[in-house]
Order: sequence, then C-alpha cells, then structure tokens
Amino acid sequence: MNALRRHLAPVGLAAFAALAAPAAWAVNDLPGGPSVRQMDLPVGASKMSENLHQLHWIMMIICTVIFLGVFGVMFYSIIKHRKSKGHKPANFHESITVEIAWTIVPFIIVIAMGAMATKTVVAQKDTTNADLTVKVTGYQWKWGYDYLKGEGEGIGFLSTLDTSHRVMSDSGKPADIDDYLLKVDNPLVVPVGKKVRLITTADDVIHSFTVPQFGIKQDAIPGFVRDTWFRAEVVGDFHGQCVELCGKEHAYMPIHVKVLSQEDYSAWVAGEKKKLAAKADDPAKVWSLPDLVARGEKVYAANCQACHQANGKGAGPIKAVDGAPVVLDADKTKQIAVLLNGQNNGAMPSWKALSDTEIAAVITYTKNNWSNKTGQIVQPADVLAARK
Repeated sequence: MNALRRHLAPVGLAAFAALAAPAAWAVNDLPGGPSVRQMDLPVGASKMSENLHQLHWIMMIICTVIFLGVFGVMFYSIIKHRKSKGHKPANFHESITVEIAWTIVPFIIVIAMGAMATKTVVAQKDTTNADLTVKVTGYQWKWGYDYLKGEGEGIGFLSTLDTSHRVMSDSGKPADIDDYLLKVDNPLVVPVGKKVRLITTADDVIHSFTVPQFGIKQDAIPGFVRDTWFRAEVVGDFHGQCVELCGKEHAYMPIHVKVLSQEDYSAWVAGEKKKLAAKADDPAKVWSLPDLVARGEKVYAANCQACHQANGKGAGPIKAVDGAPVVLDADKTKQIAVLLNGQNNGAMPSWKALSDTEIAAVITYTKNNWSNKTGQIVQPADVLAARK
C-alpha cells in the first residue's frame, strides 16, 4: 500500500505542475507546512497526523478499486453487448445470488472501512492524561491562549497577525516571503514529546482551530467547550489557520505553534513568568496622563493599528478614531463600552481580553493623540467598574 501511494503521489503532483507551469512561484515550502503545490495530506509531525495520512490513502485505494470495478464492468457490458453487434436483451426478473452478493459485499466493505477508522477516531477524542492543558479562545480576529494545567500554568496571551504582514496585505504588495499571512506576534509554545490538550471556545462567532501537521481540527463555538489533543514528535514551527468563515478578517487569523525541546520550553516558561510579574497591574493604581499615553501607544500599535491605521484615520469601512465623536465625548463610559462589547455586529470586535490597565491606556491614548487633544484620562478603575 505504501509503495502504491509513493508511486501515485508523484503522478498527481506532476500533472498539477504541468497545468500550473505558466505561474511563477516565488515562495518555498515551509518546514512546518503549508507546502507549495501540496496535493496530499501532510504526513505531519505527530503520530495522529501520520495515522490520518495512512487512513486517507487506504480509503482512497479501496474507493478507487470499487470505482474501477463497477464502472469497468458497466462499460465492458455496454460495449460488448451493444445492439449493433446483434445482441438481444436478456429476459429475466431477478437473481437471488446477485442480490445477496451486492448486499453482503458492500456491507462487509463498509464494516471493514469503519473498523479501520474507528481506532483513529477514538484516539482523536482521548484527551486523558495530558501533560499540558491550554485553553484556546477564538476572537474576531485573533487567538487567545491560556495555560491551565502543567508546566506554564498561569501564562496567558493573545496571538495576532504580525503587523508588517497586515500592512503588506493592505497595500496590495506582499513580499516574496514563505510565511506570508502566517506570521504572528505570539505563537503557541509547547514542549516536544508531550501530550497537549487543547480546550477550545470562542468569544463571538464560530472559529476553527486547525493545524494539519498535527492532524487536529476543532471548532471553537461561543458558549461551548470542546477539546482535542496532539503530541509533537519533532522540534520546529508549525502553521495553521482558522478554517471556519468567521467574518471579514477571516484571512488574517493564522495559527503558529512553536515546538521546543524540554529545556528550551522550561526556559521560555521562566521568561514568561517574569514578564507576567513585571506586567501585573493593580487596577486600583492611579496613573498620570503621560504614563497612560505611553502605555496606550504600545497597546494601540499591537492591537488597533492594523485596522484604524497609525494616523487614526481608518480605511474603507473602518471608522477613524481621530475626531470620532465617541472618542471626543466627555462621557468616557461610552468608549469603554465599545472596547468591552464591540459594536456594528462585530465589525469592531470586543477587546475585553485586554487588562483593565491596557484598555484604560489605549482609550487615554486615543483621547489625547492626533487632533484629539481632549486632556481626558481614563483610569483602570473606570474599566473595572464598567466590567461589573
């Protein structure tokens, strides 16, 4: 079976390459996927992905044999027994033997295929005895990762498309880079050889967390908790995307999983713990206007600039924040509500995943930048009160 698969795959690739020959490809395969002109499921970097790849080819071969057998007999009969050769139609009503055969044989084939698939399907849902548990939350349009159990417990962050890639997309001038629209600011980091359980949910609409190299695809549904798992067998960078049409920014919601050795992972955890301790903010702290503006500038660049632009003017259907009535309004609770709840049916997503200090800082920044010289200040306590 493996030998046949190895012979068939190059044939398919060669045929596709011949059709696509006029196109100029300036990018290369990514070691962690995807690949240029990829025609087959990836063998991947996990046992589950390897099993799915093998199961796919077994099913393809069975279906191909059935197809050739059924249509081969049909066309042979049509050609061999055609009227022009003088054949007369047979006069019969039924054949018990034939009817039993075409009932039992397909039944046996279906049962055999189901038996082969059952082991893999059951294994896909066995999330017990995980070494690491990570909650994955889909947002419009980013991913949130919270380490719930195992080494790294307590770490949490958002993962969004790298700003430079969004700028390239908006300008219509993507560079010839292999990971175009797949680069993120904060990848999901896991140790090699460990069972990682992913608990998926969503904050707004249905998303789908998919990484082909690990053989995982799990929908993230608001109000529901679902799970899947993987065990990476090799160190490296692996990519996926949200594969559920989740809105206008659907194409800008990549997944990047970085698999590290146990030693490197432990070092990463230690570094993240130090960052969290340094970033821990007291919501009761009273900030000065310059300090909040400086903090807000960083939050805006990381989360808001891709849509609203660095100059605050917006683009296309994206509204400007420079001169926006809600920003200039003396009632600061209105802008706080927009960031916490979103608006325009999700066109402006909720940013409640940010901390109280981050939301207060970015609002203060927008109220005191560009032409918005309001002098107004929003404290973390104001945001905390609005959450209740």
